[in-house]
Amino acid sequence: MEKANVSAFLRKYTMIIALVLVVVFFSITTEGKILFPQNINNLISQNAYVFVLGTGMLLCILTGGNIDLSVGSVVCFAGAVGAMMMDKNVNVLAAILAMLVIGILIGMWQGFWIAYMKVPPFIATLAGMYAFRGFSNVVLQGMTVSVKSETFIKVFGGGADCYVPDFFGGEGFNMTCMLAGCIAVVILVAVQLKNRINNKSRGYETAPLGGTVAKLVIISAVILWVAYKLASHKGIPTSLIWILLVLLVYGYLTTKTRIGRYLYAVGGNEKATRLSGINTKKVYFIAYVNMGFLAALAGILTIARLTSSQPTYGQGYEMDAIGACFIGGASAYGGVGSVAGVVIGATLMGVINQGMSIMGMDVNYQKVVKGLVLLIAVAFDVLSKREKK
Repeated sequence: MEKANVSAFLRKYTMIIALVLVVVFFSITTEGKILFPQNINNLISQNAYVFVLGTGMLLCILTGGNIDLSVGSVVCFAGAVGAMMMDKNVNVLAAILAMLVIGILIGMWQGFWIAYMKVPPFIATLAGMYAFRGFSNVVLQGMTVSVKSETFIKVFGGGADCYVPDFFGGEGFNMTCMLAGCIAVVILVAVQLKNRINNKSRGYETAPLGGTVAKLVIISAVILWVAYKLASHKGIPTSLIWILLVLLVYGYLTTKTRIGRYLYAVGGNEKATRLSGINTKKVYFIAYVNMGFLAALAGILTIARLTSSQPTYGQGYEMDAIGACFIGGASAYGGVGSVAGVVIGATLMGVINQGMSIMGMDVNYQKVVKGLVLLIAVAFDVLSKREKK
């Protein structure tokens, strides 16, 4: 029994353990540079698109291991349209709305072919990858278009001054950031304890109290450590606000709502789900519409960070999003995965990228390492399922 518990523990926390080991490894090899406050900040800002796209990709994967290969091109296309509109002095809010609407329409277009015309997601989104990359080049005419709106750049996390201001007026240490970290810990503990009390009152099985307390202590320590590091630099980057908003909304959606349960059900057994009266076509459609919406949001964050739009933006983004999901524990067969897992997967990939960059490793070798990490994560999932059977 004890051996079974150890095996279950390792299956559940393998990627967290791997993340810790990777951080320790790069802390040693970079002489602690990877843990500098500025590098922690860069890790968040440079990987904002991975967190956002990975969250959307998770919903597609939950439906049965399906993916969206077009998200990088949609990021580029939505960003291109927005940049061109702002370059022609169109109202910033109108440009933002246009980008989001474009993403939703693209999601509806691809969702229609996948859900109602039964075109395999791989083929439908591969077509989208080519088509929207081509549209991006048409819109930009092969040129770079600068984003000059300071309001847009500051709100969506581009530039050197895109941080939540310190309302306490401190110098050298952002007290607002540190206070936000403390508030986040209080909310986390309160929510977890409330859920535990509710589950006990309803007669549900709950984890041992000692394990729950240990988990809360570790998570709280990580939150406070990150808050301290950010506060020691410039504070909370605005891109982190958008990341947290997406993670919180979709964390709630996947665990507390009907559509969230439907996504897991379709991935677990589509035929049984359909026979139980659930409209599985609608579930597929919603997953891909949502993916289009989040791809547009990632496009907004991308052009804000880079303060421009180019026809090459978004290349490889789809692979980063897919990798974050699978590394974070999503099943290649669907029905298994979580937003928390996406956070772990995206962070692990970001740490690997940044650690190797600080070490001066060639970009091509970085791709090799990411590919091997992804292969190992999926192989682990396959072997775990075989062991259960």
